[in-house]
Amino acid sequence: MNVAIIKYNAGNIFSVDCALRRLGVEPLLTDDAEQLKRADRIVFPGQGEASGAMEYLRQRGLDVLIKSLRQPVLGICIGQQLLCRHSEEGDVDCIGVFDAEVKRFSPVRHEDKVPCMGWNSITDAKGPLFDNLPQHDEATAPYVYFVHSFYVPLCQHTAAAANHILQYSAALQRDNFYACQFHPEKSGDVGERILRNFLELDSKP
Repeated sequence: MNVAIIKYNAGNIFSVDCALRRLGVEPLLTDDAEQLKRADRIVFPGQGEASGAMEYLRQRGLDVLIKSLRQPVLGICIGQQLLCRHSEEGDVDCIGVFDAEVKRFSPVRHEDKVPCMGWNSITDAKGPLFDNLPQHDEATAPYVYFVHSFYVPLCQHTAAAANHILQYSAALQRDNFYACQFHPEKSGDVGERILRNFLELDSKP
């Protein structure tokens, strides 16, 4: 299988590369439009700042290309946020696959911490990305690893929810686009199952 990781000015791409290799895939890290078009699966991961990331993508025409892709695409962390319409981080318009605005966590209580960092449960998960995972109440829900200061509110594209200060979208899905705010590559057996599910998706949603 030909799997491409989108190259742009974001961190934490190496851990995604390693996770895919553990699943028997040798991904290609690229910002070349033709190579991305030919890929069977595309992963859009990273940690970084939204406005700088969008500047890099726009300079190379990748913002338009990504939105036009028809094979399964998985956004991770800032990759999920950049697939949305707009981000409060840098007050920047993003790619617009998901009609949602990315917002910054606002602490309500003294104990509310920003960034949200660590293990948290996901609930109300639906769609093929979460096949073969427990889908019950919060006590038995799968735990995954988060690191983020910005979030996507619950919306029509929400595929799983998490709670930190408020309930928000832990995952999104629209057509062939899948995204998760958490890091499956850092989420143990649960994350490995999610990545495997992504690789095993039908080529058309």
